[in-house]
Amino acid sequence: MLILVVSDLHLGKGKFLKNGQLNILEDFFEDDRFQEFTDYYSSGKHYWTHCHLVLNGDILNLIQIDVDGVFSSIIDGDLTVKAIKQIEKGHPTFFDSLKKFLATPNKKLTYVIGNHDSGIAFEEAQLYLKSLVGEGIEFSFELNVDGVHIEHGHRFEVINTVNPHKYFLDGPNGKKILNLPWGSLFCINVLPQLKKERPMIDKVRPMSSYIKWSILNDFSYFIRMFYTVIRYFIRTNFDTYTKQNRNFQTTLKVLKQITIYPRYEKKAKSILKRNPDLHTVVMGHTHVQEWRRFPEGKYYFNTGTWNMIPSIDAALHESVANLTYCAIDVHSKTKSIRSGSLNIWQGNWRPFREEVSTS
Repeated sequence: MLILVVSDLHLGKGKFLKNGQLNILEDFFEDDRFQEFTDYYSSGKHYWTHCHLVLNGDILNLIQIDVDGVFSSIIDGDLTVKAIKQIEKGHPTFFDSLKKFLATPNKKLTYVIGNHDSGIAFEEAQLYLKSLVGEGIEFSFELNVDGVHIEHGHRFEVINTVNPHKYFLDGPNGKKILNLPWGSLFCINVLPQLKKERPMIDKVRPMSSYIKWSILNDFSYFIRMFYTVIRYFIRTNFDTYTKQNRNFQTTLKVLKQITIYPRYEKKAKSILKRNPDLHTVVMGHTHVQEWRRFPEGKYYFNTGTWNMIPSIDAALHESVANLTYCAIDVHSKTKSIRSGSLNIWQGNWRPFREEVSTS
C-alpha cells in the first residue's frame, strides 16, 4: 500500500475574480501540477498500485470565501456548499484530477478535515463533493491506516480548535452552524481587511519577526493593524456566537500563539508513545516541511504546503512554492513501513525529488 499525503493547498475562488481583478485571497496556483501529480500515481507503473491519497486538511479555504459578496461567520451546510461551488468554478482541473484518480483501479481517497475547511463536516458538503469526484471519497477528522496516523494538527492550538463535542451550535432559524474558533473567526472577519494592503501578511514567517520589522519600517500600517486586531479582540468577547469559546485564560493563549509558529515533533512523539501499533505520524497545518526519526523505527512527517511562503528571516529567505508531499510505502501483510519520504513534486519531466527518506 502506497500512502500519499498532501495538505494546506488552500484553494480559493481562483486567480481572478469575475470582474477580471486579481483575487488577493487566492493561495493555490498549481492546478496543472496537481493534475500531473495525481496522473503519475494513477497511470503507467502505478496504474494497478494500491494507492491511498489523503488530503490532510485545509485543502479548500472555505473560511475565506465570500458568498454573494459577504464574509459570514454564521456558516451552515447550505452556505458551505455555495462556497465549494465557487471554488469548483475557480479550480475545475483540480476536481477533475481527483475524479480521474479515484476512478482508477486500486485507488482510495480520504479527506481529513482541517481548520480552514471545517465546513466539510456538514453532510450537505460531503454529498456535494461526492457528486464532484466520486462516491468513493471518504471523510474524517483523523485517520489510522496500516500503522500510520494522519491528522491536520490544528487541534493542538487553542486559537484554531474547539471542543469536538461542541463542533456545531444552534444558529439562527434553528439551523446547525459551525462553532468556529477564534483563529477561524479572525480569518473571516479581519484578515481580508489586512490583506487589502499587505496581501502576503498571513504567509510571512516568522510572524514575530514581521511584527518587529513593521514597527521599524512600516509603522503606519502596524498601527492600523494593531488597532484592527485589538478592536476585534474586544468585540468577540461579547458576540453571541463567539464568546462561548473565550475566557481570560484562552485569550492569553491566543495572544501568545498568534506570533509563534508551531512545531509538532513532541505531539507526534506523544501520539506514537500512546499507540504502540503506530509507526508513523503525519501532520500538516504548520506549512513547514519536517521529518523526525524516533527510536524503534518510528517517524514523524509534516507535509508542508503547496503555497508561496515568504520569510522575513534573511537566513531563510525564500519566496517560492515547494510542492511538497509525503509518500509512505507500507507492507500489505505485516503493516510495517518499507519506506517513507518527503518529496517535492517537479512535474512530468522529472516527477519528484526526495528531500528526506527513511530508506
